[in-house]
Amino acid sequence: MKKKSFLSLVFVLVLIFSVACMCNATGLSGILPQQSQQNPQQVPSQTNQPSATNQPSSTAAAPSESKYFTEDFSNGAPNWSYFVVDASIQLTSPGSLPSLASGNVGNMTVGPSNGAYVFDLEDKGQWVYAIYDAQEYDNVSLEVSADNRGTNDNNVSLICRYSKKDGWYEFNIANSGLYNIYYGHFTPDNKAVYALIADGGSNHIKQGKNINDYKITCNGHTLSLSINGFDTKKVDDNDYVLQSGKVGLSVSSFNNPPVTVAFKSVTVSQP
Repeated sequence: MKKKSFLSLVFVLVLIFSVACMCNATGLSGILPQQSQQNPQQVPSQTNQPSATNQPSSTAAAPSESKYFTEDFSNGAPNWSYFVVDASIQLTSPGSLPSLASGNVGNMTVGPSNGAYVFDLEDKGQWVYAIYDAQEYDNVSLEVSADNRGTNDNNVSLICRYSKKDGWYEFNIANSGLYNIYYGHFTPDNKAVYALIADGGSNHIKQGKNINDYKITCNGHTLSLSINGFDTKKVDDNDYVLQSGKVGLSVSSFNNPPVTVAFKSVTVSQP
């Protein structure tokens, strides 16, 4: 009786142990599918996140400067630089050539101020050129509104096809009512030389402290000047034949400073 009871007890223990193992196996099999269901949810949630390369960048490059534009200098003049030709020696030695200066000559202030590009020249013989550095042009029109705030003894000049190596075309308008068109260039020793292409006079130039609108066009070999909306001069250049270069502005003082000219707007356009 004792042996049979012992076998029965062993049988019962084995049965309980088997049931327990089956329960544990069932419990594991119930956990694994839940994990396999979570994984597909996690992967798409990661792949749906925008990558760092697709995020808008605060340091993205600004749009390139437009080739044709109207500038009112309300945001300064970041694409403009200027240089000075010292012509003071011509006032004492008329046969001498003006020369490119290494910096400012005498007292002057040049640059953007209160929504204009201002040339404030306080001494004699200061010829200052402001060049738009961001673009080069072959055929181009340049139009400005120039406010004369100083004496009448000055030149306002518009430049096209400028390069230091090859030279430039320069349209000079004097407050006295005269104008001329030059080919200018620098010699190897940085002397400034000017060759006359055309000249004349215009009754449409507003003298004194006034605002004048000037426009030049360099189109092929043809150079054109307009003063306050009136076509003033058109001439073909077959001698120097500059092909392309930068545009710019210039103001010159002579014997009676101070000269102050403010360019209130500058428009660069196709001819």
